[in-house]
Amino acid sequence: MARLPYLEKSDLAPEHQSLLARDINLHKVLAHNPAAARAFSGLGQYLRHGTALDPRLRELAILQVGWMARSPYEWSHHVKIGYDFGVTDADIDALIAESRGETSALEPLARLVLRAAREAYAGPGIAPGTFAELAQSLDPPRLMDVVLTAAFYCAVVRVLASLEVDVEDSYRPYLEKYPLPRD
Repeated sequence: MARLPYLEKSDLAPEHQSLLARDINLHKVLAHNPAAARAFSGLGQYLRHGTALDPRLRELAILQVGWMARSPYEWSHHVKIGYDFGVTDADIDALIAESRGETSALEPLARLVLRAAREAYAGPGIAPGTFAELAQSLDPPRLMDVVLTAAFYCAVVRVLASLEVDVEDSYRPYLEKYPLPRD
């Protein structure tokens, strides 16, 4: 159960009801502070709809952070969203293998993006060698989008964990298909 109650549109002033345009638990908790919810959503919306980065690579980076954080909410939501943007079951299996230190059949750039996301999650940031390799393959706007995606979703998983946001029933099948490891 979340540490704050889930708000509904009817709980909000009319000028804030648009914060719940997507009926998901994360938004229902963030709506307790409309200004913060809007700020938080701004970068998220850019990364989802405005990024120069290939959407499949973006989703792989997000999934990698969710996997590393053992974040049921982030993982389940982005398995579904990833499917919408070209992530395949083979990609997810490869991400899991790469997370265990195994080599996968992913193309080199996808493996590099996953490594960058793991390094960003582990901290303090993407390692110099990985960053240099990314810079060989991506122009500066796309490189910046890899950095921002990994860093923002590191923050997202911390918010989700701190607020103990529950996974909605409609996303549970993704956790059943790809359960997170138990450490």
